Amino acid sequence: MAPSSLFHPVSEGFFRVLQLPNMDINFKVLVNVGFFIVLLTWILVEFFKQRRTRGDNLSERMNFEGGIKVSTKMVVVINVVTLVLYVGFCVYNVWNLKILSFESLTSAMTWALSSSVTCYVVKIHKMWPLGVIMWWFVYGVLDVVMVFLYFDKLEFSNLVSQANFVDIACLPLSILLCFNAFRYPYRGASGIDEPLLQKEAEFEANVVDDAYSKAGIWSKLTFRWLNPLFKKGRVKKIELSDIPSIPQSEAANNAAALLEESLSKQKNQASLLPNAIFKAIWKPLAVNAFFAGVNTIASYVGPFLITNFVNFLSNKDDNSSSYHGLILAFIFLSAKTVESLSQRQWYFGAQRIGIRVRAALTVLIYKKSLSIKYSGNSTGKIINCVNVDVDRIGDFCWYVHGIWLLPVQVALALVILYRNLGAAPSFAALFATILVMVSNTPLANMQESLHSKIMEAKDSRIKATSETLKSMRVLKLHSWEPTFLKKILQLRETERSWLKKYLYTCSTVAFLFWASPTLVSVVTFGVCIVLKTPLSSGTVLSALATFRILQEPIYNLPELISMVAQTKVSVDRIHDFICEQENMQLVKQHPSKDSNIAIELEQGEYAWDENDQYFESFKVKICDKIRIRKCYKVAICGSVGSGKSSLLCSILGEIPKISGNNIKVYGSKAFVPQSAWIQTGTIRENILFGKGLDMTLYENVVEGCALTRDIEMWADGDLSVVGERGMNLSGGQKQRIQLARAIYNESDVYFLDDPFSAVDAHTGAHMFKKCMMELLSTKTVIYVTHQLEFLEASDLVLVMKNGRIVQSGKYKDLIAETTGELVMQMAAHSQSLNQVKPPKKFNKSYSSKGYHQENQSEVDVIEEKVHYLCHRDEIPEKSQQEETETGRVKWHVYSTFATCAFRGALVPLILLCQVLFQALQMASNYWIAWGTEEEDRVSKDKLIGIFALMSGGSSIFILGRAVLLSTIAIETAQRLFQGMITSVFRAPLSFFDSTPSSRILNRSSTDQSIVDTDIPYRLAGLAFALIQLLSIVVLMSNVAWQISVLFLVVLAISIWYQAYYITTARELARMVGIRKAPILHHFSESISGASTIRCFNQEDRFMNRNISLIDDYSRVAFHNSSTMEWLCVRINFLFNLVFFLLLVILVNLPRSAIDPSLAGLAATYGLNLNVLQAWVIWNLCNVENKMISVERILQYTKIPSEAPLVIENSRPEPNWPVNGKIELHNLHVQYTPSLPKVLKGITCTFEGQKKIGVVGRTGSGKSTLIQALFRVVEPTEGQIMIDGVNISSVGLHDLRSRLSIIPQDPTLFQGTMRSNLDPLQQHSDHEIWEVLNKCQLAEGARQDHRQLDAPVAEDGENWSVGQRQLVCLARVLLQKRKILVLDEATASVDTATDNVIQKTIRNETSNCTVITVAHRIPTVIDNDLVLVLDEGNIVEYDSPAQLLKDSSSAFSNLVAEFMRRSTKG
Repeated sequence: MAPSSLFHPVSEGFFRVLQLPNMDINFKVLVNVGFFIVLLTWILVEFFKQRRTRGDNLSERMNFEGGIKVSTKMVVVINVVTLVLYVGFCVYNVWNLKILSFESLTSAMTWALSSSVTCYVVKIHKMWPLGVIMWWFVYGVLDVVMVFLYFDKLEFSNLVSQANFVDIACLPLSILLCFNAFRYPYRGASGIDEPLLQKEAEFEANVVDDAYSKAGIWSKLTFRWLNPLFKKGRVKKIELSDIPSIPQSEAANNAAALLEESLSKQKNQASLLPNAIFKAIWKPLAVNAFFAGVNTIASYVGPFLITNFVNFLSNKDDNSSSYHGLILAFIFLSAKTVESLSQRQWYFGAQRIGIRVRAALTVLIYKKSLSIKYSGNSTGKIINCVNVDVDRIGDFCWYVHGIWLLPVQVALALVILYRNLGAAPSFAALFATILVMVSNTPLANMQESLHSKIMEAKDSRIKATSETLKSMRVLKLHSWEPTFLKKILQLRETERSWLKKYLYTCSTVAFLFWASPTLVSVVTFGVCIVLKTPLSSGTVLSALATFRILQEPIYNLPELISMVAQTKVSVDRIHDFICEQENMQLVKQHPSKDSNIAIELEQGEYAWDENDQYFESFKVKICDKIRIRKCYKVAICGSVGSGKSSLLCSILGEIPKISGNNIKVYGSKAFVPQSAWIQTGTIRENILFGKGLDMTLYENVVEGCALTRDIEMWADGDLSVVGERGMNLSGGQKQRIQLARAIYNESDVYFLDDPFSAVDAHTGAHMFKKCMMELLSTKTVIYVTHQLEFLEASDLVLVMKNGRIVQSGKYKDLIAETTGELVMQMAAHSQSLNQVKPPKKFNKSYSSKGYHQENQSEVDVIEEKVHYLCHRDEIPEKSQQEETETGRVKWHVYSTFATCAFRGALVPLILLCQVLFQALQMASNYWIAWGTEEEDRVSKDKLIGIFALMSGGSSIFILGRAVLLSTIAIETAQRLFQGMITSVFRAPLSFFDSTPSSRILNRSSTDQSIVDTDIPYRLAGLAFALIQLLSIVVLMSNVAWQISVLFLVVLAISIWYQAYYITTARELARMVGIRKAPILHHFSESISGASTIRCFNQEDRFMNRNISLIDDYSRVAFHNSSTMEWLCVRINFLFNLVFFLLLVILVNLPRSAIDPSLAGLAATYGLNLNVLQAWVIWNLCNVENKMISVERILQYTKIPSEAPLVIENSRPEPNWPVNGKIELHNLHVQYTPSLPKVLKGITCTFEGQKKIGVVGRTGSGKSTLIQALFRVVEPTEGQIMIDGVNISSVGLHDLRSRLSIIPQDPTLFQGTMRSNLDPLQQHSDHEIWEVLNKCQLAEGARQDHRQLDAPVAEDGENWSVGQRQLVCLARVLLQKRKILVLDEATASVDTATDNVIQKTIRNETSNCTVITVAHRIPTVIDNDLVLVLDEGNIVEYDSPAQLLKDSSSAFSNLVAEFMRRSTKG
């Protein structure tokens, strides 16, 4: 039967379209039918599935607690509205036109299924099915294409039909549907944000109530959720507490969990980290890709339709309907609105992903830094890893979509060119584009290479700066800071040379970027003229607009390649670090077992990595199995460098085992390292170390560690804040605080590395009795000591020599072995005691006096730096919270920056180049549009010749602009850096005590990098964009004067918006810089104390602290980036409105009053208005935010300086001091006017070439006297004379370079043995070997085949503390100065070594004035004079013999105490 006979003849006309031979089957029909089948299949499958699992689903629905989002309801409404429109259209066609379109029917049927699926999904609380999402996307794309073709009057045969009324009406609805495709229907159920390691229920329970997550679709689209924050910012300065939390997906905890989960699933080790990052972020990346794609497509709508608009304007018929022009104007507005909104969501989404990646990587690096011992990785390198590499990987999220957008953009441009100009010109444009891209590639490779060099140079500079800042006290006391400043400036000069090459390469790339449209347009139009392709002003302007958009992918390719390469370098650096095998085998903590064994030492050999240059030769070898019982007190003794500390580290698992069995430690551990590790924070926080406060235990521990009097004297008691690395505490205070930390921890096994060396005799005796014998009486304690008087109290003594335990046993047994190593050391101890010969009268009164003094000492223990800590009672505000400027960045910051290089002489030249470039660009575009408006208006040769000439001329000005800008950038950056670093080096030591080094490093690295490569281009970019924007407005106003009025209105609104925005944004930008510093400080602090953290099992607490700091930073960064998008959305809309009104005005003006070429040119440039305006606003806000870096650097160029290094008219004689006579006249010293005086009118004379010992109870003013001698603190009254010269009248360099000091904390620098002994390179190798022999270091130095070139690790970590003190002694002996100060110089060496050193000092300094501050009485007993201080006053000053004659003298009491402690047993 024929198809026509299926219907009744009467109805034949009514249903004629449904006759099969005449069905209008096209691409849309095929899509409709395909998705109808897909959706119907899904419904049937779901129906049968529901029948099988009805009970379970009912239970799920009953337990569902999430609410339905507004966006979900909107999706349902849009589906239903679209269905109603298509059904209504079908009914209209049937009823009025008596036809039924198969296309409309299939559309209605598919939308009916889509609406059903949507309603069903909302009812059963599921996510949108993939089939319906694909339908929304495909329909949206098809709808856009059909609407374009409708207004373009093009037909692609029967492939795609023209749009009807419903298609046009549904366009905005389909865009909204696409926007919601990946949005989840329920609050708290976002799978994108769910870490793979957490269950859904757990995740939902942990969701933080943040402003962004609560926001609806419209609020997120327009960033209205930020309004409450802006309101707060208008009335007060924004604080961290005012900023809402970040979404859970960006929280460091969840981000790190996602990344760790991804890492654990990776099998390919080579690309482990990049693959893991991609797996962790692919979902938000896909959503971001959608916005990027929508933005790209929308941006090409303007060039696509500009031909139609110019052709419409070229129609001279004034009576022609303006309807078509208004529709085009509306489409332009819609496209621009979609472009703006999608761009804002794209950029914001990229920032969110970047924040997530940064947080995850920072957590992983921190976790790794706690788990390995840093013998190979310096702190500076790790800090740079976090500061630079992590940021670069986060920034790459901006660029990642360029990889696939590049071919899409080129393809879209070719489609437009093909439509306007034909095949040959299009391929010519493609060829020219590829040529420019290829020419950019070697430049991009060069950029990558140069950038790597810059990073290497920056690493070296930051590393040197970090080490210098940590050692600033030593540098200033030795007057070495000018030399080390010179070294840093040399490293900066190396960095600057690479930076110079890099920036000039960038200038060439910038030239190619701006010249590329010129080259491509000249080639394309040249081919058109050769092939005689007809050109009209419409097609020319469309092509020019396309070339301008094509400029971006041409430029992006080399930048993308460069960014990929830079990111790869950063990823590789982090990958190498994160995936590095841990270079130690941690000793597992075994649960405390029932037996009485606490530690089992097995036979084994321990050494650092054999490939490590710093630890080449030293090994610890345990030859015999040793079992240590519970509650045993085990003493470890031995000479300097024998391996005592290394043995402790081996037991703790800090040194890798290379052979033998594992050491077993039963129970929890506590560790007190020899070099004290103190956290920035309160005294109480340092002692509690994460444990709860038990006041009874706390008070007992504080009293046992002799801290009671210190705490009473401190301004805020135990809530006083300690500076970075305990800089405002004395060595003894630091040791006692960390011992208190260990005891309060109540562990089972204690490891104490020489905790008594930094305190004086009576304090040490008090601590040993109270701590070791009482508080730790039921604990197992292994302690290293040089005070051999503490050996007898031990249950077991281990004697070390050359890394081996040469003796072990009870003290009495070992002392009986006359040829043993311990007996040899005890002989030296006895020799030291024999130097102290109290008179008989003194001996008789010894016991009673000694005992009385011991009790007195228990309430008298207070270190002298107590005054200094009191002086720091402002630290909770100043040290913890960084000082910042408030309000707008001051104009003087801008003017200083602009005039820093060449006094600003090049700035007008750069602006002139930009103006001339813009003028020639517009003139060349107008010329070719005007020339092609009418055929034969000008000859083809003349047309292309003048166009090429003007375009080429504009490119020349661009090149000049780029070169001049790079020149200014290089010079400005260098001047700012020099000003800052010089000011920092000239700052007084009090500045370094109260300023964490991370703040200085943050300015020296992050802020300086911004100044080097960002701010000059950002500032210039703002000026260039403003010139472009104003030129476009002038052009548009020339066509339609009304635009100038409108522009002024829009400008006023924009300025109001910007003023409203900047008050909040400015503070957020400042907080971004401030919140980064605590992360870096926490990193640095944790790395230096990693062994302590691991031993106390505090990794989780420190990790939580790190996560909290990262979240604080992420919270600020998240809102900082979103506030900018808030502003751009609003300003974008205003300028889109200006463009739309321009088009409306042009449409309604009489045709005779319009120059079509000029009007078309205005419309063409108007297409870029929103992009340009966004660029202006973005730069305007970014410039102020980035200028905060300049503000912070300038802040550190104005640090109050020390006294001048050299006073030219008051320089001492070259050989001053000749005699070394020191006179103190009525010397008063106080740290601040508000604090009591520390020294109270001291008057005495240290005769030249005499040995003076300075003793006294702790807190008597000994260290303050030394600081006054070096002018670390200036006298309040009185004066100090050296050889008749008032030291306050000479420069600091002249003073300090004539004095020598060995401080209590020995400081070594990374480098070689030679560079540590002779930093100024003033001495020969022979002289160096001489002092090494005198200081017992020559033998150890010769064992290393590199000898004087043997490397010294950062902070001298490959040397024991005792060896470091010997190096410091050798350093001073090499200088051969007339006045030598020893501040507890031999506190960390054994008695035998101390005896040798004292003999060496006596021999080598026979013609020098030597001032010795000592805890050991033998150190000062043979001095010519002894000065006894008490509470800042002179108690006694005479020879030791005279003072000892009086048994009631203060010096006699000190000797009695020492003798009592030393002769016990």
